[in-house]
Parts: sequence; structure tokens; C-alpha cells
Amino acid sequence: MPRPKKTRFVSAYPTVAAFVPQGMPVTGEISMSVEELEAIRLTDFENLDQETAAALMEVSRHTFGRILGSARALVAEALVTGKALKIGGGVYELRGMRRRRRQRGRP
Repeated sequence: MPRPKKTRFVSAYPTVAAFVPQGMPVTGEISMSVEELEAIRLTDFENLDQETAAALMEVSRHTFGRILGSARALVAEALVTGKALKIGGGVYELRGMRRRRRQRGRP
């Protein structure tokens, strides 16, 4: 039995839950977890280095790098293939709300 994933901390639940290509037929759907979106937000939008971003999510730098790499691959696939990108699920907790825990598959 695999070890359960450690909870990752995110600043807020995303206000936008999906991106869909406009002007072309949607060829499928790709799911991105909330913690993957948070990794992209911290590094690419907030311009934080991976060490600082990993500390905010309370994971190791190596784990953060894997989450970020996975998220960037999903975004690239959605852009290149014209698939819709759906954001939701994952193993995360809102920062500052230690008792309210969200689990995989729940919004």
C-alpha cells in the first residue's frame, strides 16, 4: 500500500475552475489539481524561487519541483492540443485553516 500524500498548503481556492479554447472544437479535457495551480501561481505569477514557494506550501523543494513540472506539462498539453483545462481536487489545505481539509475529488 503506497504512503498517503502529505497535505500541501494553498493560499485560496481558485476563482476560475476551467479554461476552454475559444473558436475551435474542444478535443478533450485535462484535470489539474489545486496544488499544481498554486505551484504555477507562486513561481510564474508571484516570481518566487522554488525554495520559498516550497516553504509556503510546506513541502520539500524536490516535491515542489515535481508538482511544478507536472503542472507545466499539463498546461503545455492543453495549449498545444486544444484541450479544456479543468482545475479542482487534490490533497491540499487552505493556509491558515488547519482544520478544514480538502481531499482528492472534492471541490
